[in-house]
Amino acid sequence: MWPAFAFILGLVVGSFLNVVIHRLPKGESIVFPPSRCPACGHRLAPKDLVPVLSYLALRGRCRYCAHPISPRYPLVEALTGLLFALAAFFFPPSPQAFLTFAFLALLVALSFIDLDTYELPDSLTYGLLFLGLLSAYLHSGAPTPQMNHSFPRSFSQALDGSLLAAGVLGLVAGYGALLLRRFREGRAEVPVGPHQVHMAALFGALLGPGVGMALAFLTWALSGRTGRPVVLPDRITLPLLPLAWALAPYLGADLLSTLKGSLLSAGGLALAGGLYWALRPQEEGGEEEEPVAMGYGDVKLLGALGAWLGLYSLLALFLGVLAGAFFGLAFRQRKVPFGPYLALGGVVAFFFGEALWRAYLAWLGL
Repeated sequence: MWPAFAFILGLVVGSFLNVVIHRLPKGESIVFPPSRCPACGHRLAPKDLVPVLSYLALRGRCRYCAHPISPRYPLVEALTGLLFALAAFFFPPSPQAFLTFAFLALLVALSFIDLDTYELPDSLTYGLLFLGLLSAYLHSGAPTPQMNHSFPRSFSQALDGSLLAAGVLGLVAGYGALLLRRFREGRAEVPVGPHQVHMAALFGALLGPGVGMALAFLTWALSGRTGRPVVLPDRITLPLLPLAWALAPYLGADLLSTLKGSLLSAGGLALAGGLYWALRPQEEGGEEEEPVAMGYGDVKLLGALGAWLGLYSLLALFLGVLAGAFFGLAFRQRKVPFGPYLALGGVVAFFFGEALWRAYLAWLGL
């Protein structure tokens, strides 16, 4: 009965997610007004809102104006129901199960919003991040209710996973943008932006994550105080960073510690800077947009996945890249919303990451 209950609950939550997906990007309330037909504006009755069944009974058309209803509505409901049922097979009734439901629901909403708008709302990405960290904090050391699964992780694992994952993708975005600009220097954001992320990575590699983040936060404060970017050029920091990694063993430093220091520092600045702009959005218009390889919404999403998956967030990134490349080539898309593929990789890594890792090690004979 537990998987059946989870499936029905997922259908109901999926119906609510349809409202979130439709209204949140427009800045509308997700509570008021009550659900209405997008075509005729007629308020929908409870019998029109039964997940999946109402769509089938009405044959995909509005009861009041006969306008076609997008099949996305039952798709979101059914997908959420199936994901909740999957989670029920891994988790018995427990706080961990309901936290997993919240994790899956947020990923569904983020995926479909990204498909529509090529944007990942900060309210959802940071909500996913903070919920993951809170779960780790509250349940750290609690017995895990299922075999061969490590959710929730310890708080230190969740925090490190979040910062490392955001640092990896933040640097990928930085190097990709530098290539797209053909090594021309990009415009520095004031008071904080990608330049500070790249500086934090370099300082973290040379001086450790604590000092790296402190120095980058100092440049952030100075930029805010002076109103001008106090940063090192990307043409200096980004080429020097791999050099610092390569020279670490010859300078008496541990390569893994050097990598970790740079990624933790970069991830800390990426997530802190993203939160700053989420609370204080930039003004629209003005300067021309520069080419980017990847939006920072993806960086925040992977950082949020790191809070739930730990280092398996890197497996989610790998799977997301594979899926995005496959579908991008299959449908000949030049611009691909990466959020849905990251979410797909995150779900697979969450439920099957350890099994996949063990299978990979066995394949290597280890």
